[in-house]
Amino acid sequence: MNNVYPILFQPNLHTVVWGGDRLCPYKGLPSRQEPIGESWEVSAVPSSTSIISNGPLAGKDLISVISEDPVKFLGKSVAEKYNNKLPLLVKFIDAKRDLSIQVHPNDEMAQRVHGKSGKSEMWYIIDAEPGSLLYAGFKTPISEYEYKKRIADGTITDVLARHEVKSGDVFYLPAGRVHAICSGILLAEVQQSSDLTYRIFDYNRPGLDGKPRELHTELAAQALDFHVESEYRTIYKEDGNRANLVIDSPYFSVRVTDMTSTFHRNLTKYDSFIISMCIKGDCKIVVRSTGDEITLHEGNSCLIPAAIADYDVVPLTGTSKILDAFIDNKNRSLPHRITRFLHLSN
Repeated sequence: MNNVYPILFQPNLHTVVWGGDRLCPYKGLPSRQEPIGESWEVSAVPSSTSIISNGPLAGKDLISVISEDPVKFLGKSVAEKYNNKLPLLVKFIDAKRDLSIQVHPNDEMAQRVHGKSGKSEMWYIIDAEPGSLLYAGFKTPISEYEYKKRIADGTITDVLARHEVKSGDVFYLPAGRVHAICSGILLAEVQQSSDLTYRIFDYNRPGLDGKPRELHTELAAQALDFHVESEYRTIYKEDGNRANLVIDSPYFSVRVTDMTSTFHRNLTKYDSFIISMCIKGDCKIVVRSTGDEITLHEGNSCLIPAAIADYDVVPLTGTSKILDAFIDNKNRSLPHRITRFLHLSN
């Protein structure tokens, strides 16, 4: 195995007040007593960088490895556009309790105020307890004045769009869209590589330290998009043994593949790294040019460098479901596209 191969990572778990107990068993890890809410699967965020767990690069941090040869790992187009930095962060999230009502700034505001990238993201629901819901967007138009009034009197959720969810549901959350994951949901998240979140309302609960959690009412007011959409859920096809387009945004492209036999993925035309999240069932990834292979277990993720983005995915447990995230440099001149096909439930 050379230095360019499918990369696996050490666990990177985050304890939060709303976290649960599903991520460790989902990832095949020993259970923990503390509430684990997030698993940062592939991260080049300096505050919580992924550490490589396999091959010659084991023990090194992802930021350092990419900086040594950004074109091979990221792709020439990605390296040039994003200043040799990985532009995406992916997570698994387990919400045992409701998350705060929040919003993320766009690139312009984030750069102006914080000197960082903004955050647009998407959610893929892996599992949801019956009756589980989330908030995404406003259901009725409101003004900034009404927004601040409802924050003060605790009625902000009355004007948010509520969505009951099930496995396979997808929501795209562009920067500026108000949102919150609620209790009983396990999901995969793909987002711009940023840790900027403005907390709007947190149900007046204390944090893990027993103190009230910080709110960002004024910053959120500047970031919020008050526009009301007719549909917030992303509707898409889900054909078996096919890489189904789920999201094609200016910031990332996402495909989901439910496979029962060996599946060939040649993504070299996109000139991008690939992040593969194993949603269901173990699989093996075999690189065609080098023969390098890894086993990717359910609840885990890997980074496939752009230089070797021609590979086979082999299900090891009868069926496997993979979520792929990458940068689509082939069609970046096209306008933002969000698929709205018929969603066929499994």
